[in-house]
Amino acid sequence: MDFVQRTIDIARQNVAEGGRPFATVIVKDGQILAESPNKVAQTNDPTAHAEILAIREACRKLGTEHLTGTTIYVLAHPCPMCLGSLYYCSPDEVVFLTTRDAYEPHYVDDRKYFELATFYDEFAKDYTERRLPMRYEPREDAVDVYRFWQRRNGGERHVADAPTTT
Repeated sequence: MDFVQRTIDIARQNVAEGGRPFATVIVKDGQILAESPNKVAQTNDPTAHAEILAIREACRKLGTEHLTGTTIYVLAHPCPMCLGSLYYCSPDEVVFLTTRDAYEPHYVDDRKYFELATFYDEFAKDYTERRLPMRYEPREDAVDVYRFWQRRNGGERHVADAPTTT
């Protein structure tokens, strides 16, 4: 099966049905494990990006939060939210089929605090300098939640079975 073409076809069908022009196909062992178009417009859920929905489905099917052994095809270079999710689930590879520069003459989805062209610079700033108003309200009992988690996990502070770089 042509996974690149499948990704394009899902995105095209989503646009035909009133959705946004994004899609994701997750492949494991030469078979489609999960796939999804972007469903933000259909669900009014700003987190219903194609990558997020497909990752959720794939993880449910595999019974793990780790997608090692997979290749993930996405129509466009991932937004910061999706890129973070892709890093978090640890696929073997992500293949994107177009760049923001290539599609920008045809599609822009900037928001109040978020313009894709400047977001990575914004993200790198200290929280006190970001456009999104953020306030730090330190609470020791918030840290106690993590202490509790560590105790419940035998003193270990790492998530069990998480793929690591070593």
